[in-house]
Amino acid sequence: MDISVEIGKIKLKNPVMTASGTFGYGEEYAGFIDINELGALVVKGLSLLPKEGNPPPRIVETPAGMLNAIGLQNIGIDKFLKEKLPYLRQFNTPVIVNFFGDSIEEYVKAAGRLSSADGIHGLEMNISCPNKEAGWSVFGTDPQVTYRVVSSVRKATDLTLIVKLSPNVTDIALMANTAEDAGADAVSLINTLTGMAIDIRTRRPKLANIRGGLSGPAIKPVAVRMVWECYKKISIPIIGMGGIISADDAVEFMLAGASAVAIGTGNFINPGVTMDVLSGIKSFMSAEKLNSLKELIGRVEC
Repeated sequence: MDISVEIGKIKLKNPVMTASGTFGYGEEYAGFIDINELGALVVKGLSLLPKEGNPPPRIVETPAGMLNAIGLQNIGIDKFLKEKLPYLRQFNTPVIVNFFGDSIEEYVKAAGRLSSADGIHGLEMNISCPNKEAGWSVFGTDPQVTYRVVSSVRKATDLTLIVKLSPNVTDIALMANTAEDAGADAVSLINTLTGMAIDIRTRRPKLANIRGGLSGPAIKPVAVRMVWECYKKISIPIIGMGGIISADDAVEFMLAGASAVAIGTGNFINPGVTMDVLSGIKSFMSAEKLNSLKELIGRVEC
């Protein structure tokens, strides 16, 4: 059976990817899975300069999920290129680098710096970040700002450009359309939903940052719905994510319209979840007598 998929210029051997922020820089999981078996590896989000992130506590378990307020802690692009990327070059799995900035200028500089490095196959823009030029409102919640930042980055790179969309909007399909019009080769969705948890005895927020991003199985129905809405409105590929912990979850996303899936919080529960999902997709397709992923993508009957 043919389980390959194309995302922009990148040909994935299979549709199973890692989600940024949950897989480190790849080496952390090498003892649990064969990285060569992944469709693509998406590394932890990077900024131009190292970032310490938020003070602890910054992770809270919730029913069927977790809240995180890590604050995008990372080692910075230069250290990644020098210390982490050489390790990843030994594998035949495409490397996609997630990156972010707090201004359009920072996004453009980061994209240019990453595009000049050997061994990076694609870029994933995290636009769920505050924009210091617009009073710290989030880039990905304003269509006009989204268009400006994506189109600016598009001019700075020839690599496959994926835009990771924020679900904290009124119309996710509008944002996907905007990203496509601005030059994105694909969109990934969804990023975390904004949430909060309170300790009822201390009467204080459980996260030092007060608010955090909700991920895990609890958000899957929202994510599937948003993938379905976007699939009907755009022509570029969708990478679906949000609560995937089994092959059934992955197939559900593909039926909604996802060409590939990315697994995030599930890696914390089961470090080998990506391989379990991959084998499960193959088993499902065999049982259903499907010869290609194209027989699944967007085939939900509504």
